[in-house]
Amino acid sequence: MPQVGAIVLAAGQSARFGEPKQLVRFRGHTLIDGAIAAAQDANCRPIVVVTGSSAAKITRTLADADIIIQKNPTYRHGIGTSIRAGVERLIDVAPKTEAVVLLVCDQPFVTGDVIRRLIDQHWTSGKPIAASEYSNTCGVPALFDRSCFTELLQLGDRDGAKPIILRSLARVSKVPFPEGEIDIDTPDDYARLNAPVS
Repeated sequence: MPQVGAIVLAAGQSARFGEPKQLVRFRGHTLIDGAIAAAQDANCRPIVVVTGSSAAKITRTLADADIIIQKNPTYRHGIGTSIRAGVERLIDVAPKTEAVVLLVCDQPFVTGDVIRRLIDQHWTSGKPIAASEYSNTCGVPALFDRSCFTELLQLGDRDGAKPIILRSLARVSKVPFPEGEIDIDTPDDYARLNAPVS
């Protein structure tokens, strides 16, 4: 199979959460560990984790993980800087990578199966982008083949990958992932997810 890498975006300040949400626990593991495990389960390699805020603390928790850590000193300028940093490092360490899956840390229901479905849909459809479909839109996790790498490297500082996905839906293969709409932005979000089922 062609090589598919992964970039886990873990540089955010978690301003609304009040502490590094990458390190909060959900179902027995931290959110960042969950994202990395999903990528590993889908046989993505290499896996580049982009850090920024709380970089030292996050890096210490990942000391034994089979990943590449890329610190982004300009993370405060926006998520686009982290995507660019991740893609640049990926190309540097694995120039033959055919595609990359972009992941964030605050979607707790992303699994290896979700990523495998993106990869399978990409190869089956022949389209350069495979994106998760939820809440009447498309977003991450999403796969971009190497023909899209230049677009990712040209993102504005505050731009995520979504504008690339929505720019031309004819080149996007959609993979239903309704749980993708659930993310953890605030302590209330986290409390609701951890509330016992009545």
